[in-house]
Amino acid sequence: MAELGFVRLGFGPDYVEYTQAWEEQRRVHAARFADEIGDTCLLLEHLPVYTAGRRTAESERPLDGTPVVDVDRGGKITWHGPGQLVGYPIMKLPRPVDVVAHVRRLEEALIRTAAEFGLETTRVEGRSGVWVLGDPVEERPKLGGLSLDLDPRLTDEEFDPRLNGPEYAPSNAGQRREDRKLAAIGIRVAKGVTMHGFALNVNPDSTWFDRIIPCGIRDAGVTSLSYELGREISIAEVLPVIERHLKDVLEQAELRPREIEPAAG
Repeated sequence: MAELGFVRLGFGPDYVEYTQAWEEQRRVHAARFADEIGDTCLLLEHLPVYTAGRRTAESERPLDGTPVVDVDRGGKITWHGPGQLVGYPIMKLPRPVDVVAHVRRLEEALIRTAAEFGLETTRVEGRSGVWVLGDPVEERPKLGGLSLDLDPRLTDEEFDPRLNGPEYAPSNAGQRREDRKLAAIGIRVAKGVTMHGFALNVNPDSTWFDRIIPCGIRDAGVTSLSYELGREISIAEVLPVIERHLKDVLEQAELRPREIEPAAG
């Protein structure tokens, strides 16, 4: 692949408002499609905002009517804000596009970044993003005095963890020793060029996630590098590390069009 360039749009206290960054994505996307520029990754911190991908259900949005920006990426609802490093790799892929392969490459760069700071992370089958695995179910503490095999989040389709106290809050998943997401990924590919990307929780106020059902997942939570490592990690520390791993993974990838199976018949 061609060299990947980086543009640092803004970080605290110069946080970037979400719609401004979205407009810049569209501008860079058009320029990349026209081959006026090379592959480019925008890096930034947002002002606090909830954004909802195309698959977001109404029941996953904030209960108090907090505004949500509906966007054209995949995935469901999430939060962006201070302490979270957001990256928008805008890259040209061969057609037919292999979206899953692109997501896996982003996950790999994030996994390597976390490992460099001393945190082991992984993928979870059927759930995009980068995760810290919890303890085996039988070793986790009981929720609300209930055995985990009676966990209402798994047995009651109408159960809403936001109405049932902090023991169910996504931000407390580490205390519950459950699986917890360190980085979320949601992308869109238009005209063979990628948009949107990843959000890595470095040192955010994770209670922002408690007002929504993050990524539509009720039986897991969220975490950050600082929480898991037990020490303060800054965006400035992570920036050069993630840039290096994104370059290593994305520049060295052997891009291949998605294989099309012949029609039966």
